Amino acid sequence: MHLRYILAILILLLSTSVSYSQTGEVGPIRSSAAYSEVLLRKTQIQADLEAFLADYTEANPKIIDLRTELAAINKSLEKIYNVKPTETGKLTLALGKLIIDQARLQTDLARLLRSYSETHAEVKRAKRKVEIFESAINEILR
Repeated sequence: MHLRYILAILILLLSTSVSYSQTGEVGPIRSSAAYSEVLLRKTQIQADLEAFLADYTEANPKIIDLRTELAAINKSLEKIYNVKPTETGKLTLALGKLIIDQARLQTDLARLLRSYSETHAEVKRAKRKVEIFESAINEILR
């Protein structure tokens, strides 16, 4: 258990030194609350993946879910990196939490889609939740 947290901290430290932006100015972005919150979750996912991969195969639902959530987080980080340094005031803690919640909802949706068709009521509800969070994130980043 302690090894997982040590690994998470190491990954967090490494991730902050590898960040980038299309404009090349990442200082204001990396110091934002949204970036920190999303990076923390990304680090936790990466640490969990490392730990679980020691015991599970890639086909395991836990691994699939973690990889799905990590992909969603990485996609959202790209949106954060694309924010102009003059607009970093948009990168609030609330935005970071919205992004993390949306990634979890996307993971839930992907899990449901492994068992049900797109027309299933639970899948439709999950899709709608993802859309609502996406809309809120886009509203902030506009």
